[in-house]
Amino acid sequence: MAPAKKRNVSSGKTEESVKRAKINMNSKVESILESKKHANNVFDILEFLQSEKEKDVVSAANACSKLFCSLLERKDLFMGKLPGEEEALSGGYSAEEKYSIFMRHRYNSCVEMLLEHLSHKIHGVKEGALCCLMKFAAVEGQHPLEDLDWSEHYSFPRELIQAVVDGLLSKTTDNSLLISRFQEFLEMEDVRYYVMSSIRENVGKVMDKNKGAVAPIYQNNVFTLISNIIIPSQESEFTNFMVKQEAKHDDWKAAKLGEHKRVFERMWLGFLKYKLPSNMYKKVLVILHDSILPHMSKPTLMIDFLTAAYEVGGAISLLALNGLFVLIHQHNLDYPDFYKKLYNLLEPSVFHVKYRARFFHLANLFLSSSHLPVYLVAAFAKRLARLALTAPPTALLIVLPFIYNLIRRHPSCRVLIHKPSAEDEPLEDPYIMDEEDPAQCRALESSLWEIKTLQKHFHPDVSKAAILINTPLSEQEDDISEVLEITTYEVTCHFLTLVACILKKKATALNGPHPHNNLRSIIDIFVSHVFIPS
Repeated sequence: MAPAKKRNVSSGKTEESVKRAKINMNSKVESILESKKHANNVFDILEFLQSEKEKDVVSAANACSKLFCSLLERKDLFMGKLPGEEEALSGGYSAEEKYSIFMRHRYNSCVEMLLEHLSHKIHGVKEGALCCLMKFAAVEGQHPLEDLDWSEHYSFPRELIQAVVDGLLSKTTDNSLLISRFQEFLEMEDVRYYVMSSIRENVGKVMDKNKGAVAPIYQNNVFTLISNIIIPSQESEFTNFMVKQEAKHDDWKAAKLGEHKRVFERMWLGFLKYKLPSNMYKKVLVILHDSILPHMSKPTLMIDFLTAAYEVGGAISLLALNGLFVLIHQHNLDYPDFYKKLYNLLEPSVFHVKYRARFFHLANLFLSSSHLPVYLVAAFAKRLARLALTAPPTALLIVLPFIYNLIRRHPSCRVLIHKPSAEDEPLEDPYIMDEEDPAQCRALESSLWEIKTLQKHFHPDVSKAAILINTPLSEQEDDISEVLEITTYEVTCHFLTLVACILKKKATALNGPHPHNNLRSIIDIFVSHVFIPS
């Protein structure tokens, strides 16, 4: 079926014809349901389902929904292994059996057309097809057409859900909008369970066929779908099911929290074992610590993915810290050389990345233990101080309190501030900036002379913060959360406002307060349009 190339342009005549067509389809549905002798009218409805006009297709989908849901409820569709139509005509079947076989074939054709429409160019057609298919799934669950494994799947239409998932996860079309429409169905426990299982099966099949190569459109569709799957925290919250089972849910996997976590875990691990587009690594890592790990039965299975991400470097390594933090602190993960890798993430680019605030927040947590060796804490303090020489003011307002907090937690590091030396003695800094091992960088032999240098910084807030090192540091730590989200715009506006005030004072002192003074007027205009934020 060729998808429509353009939307139908509405006009008075068109609207009238659509209305007549809708009435005609409704009458055909009624005629089929009233008498079996009108069974052939189903072909007219299916023909409309293949129309190139959006409204015709949507109306036909609604008609199909009404027709086949009624036939399912009346058990007028053949149940079990479906014989071919020619076999049904030549075999020893009764008139009623031949009718049910005929209508079952039409139902299968309708489902196939609706699945094709999931890749239609027009979103309205895709959405109508999706909603119709999910109605079929709900009714099939109550009136199954196949003999299922009752011990595991009860009467859930697993094959139809698998087909819907396969349609959503297109390899050539971005289905983000359609997947967002599908989210409401994921609120139902049984749908969510079988969708997760279907995703895992689909990903394995598609990516293996693709030999593990990156497939950006497909993988983005998968991520869009799985990133919005939320598992309830308690089994008692499992109350919303699409298919109401007559038997108790004691042995039904779709009603078990542990089984949901297991399938959720296998789905994510199956997705992440293949190479991802670079931008998707960031998307996964941003949600990993609070949307994925808490819902896994064994979160430590993510260690391979997180380790690989941590080794990449740059922003991806910074984002991997969140997940590693959860595994280390909540699941007692032993991660060799973790602090060495964290130390090597401290480079000039860390002050300019989008996730700077998150990095310093996590680094602060990792370095909060008072049991860390002195040489390690000194190495972090010294490296940050050296990087501060070329850092922007926004970063310095984070780095300086950060260093002070390290010294407060580890008094032995005060030697970096009060390094004794003979007066006028030329000093050569023994600290080795290029050394990757913090144990070998000789930070404890050095001093924080860089902070002394920053006392002459052009920005008054930075110089003020740097001067604090000249006085005994208080025991109370600085709350760096207050400065983590500070922006360059805020810092610049504050600085320029101070400069403008100084200029105005000097202009008044030199030229007097006369309102027509040229210098004063120029400064006022400059301040009002440039320095003072609106």
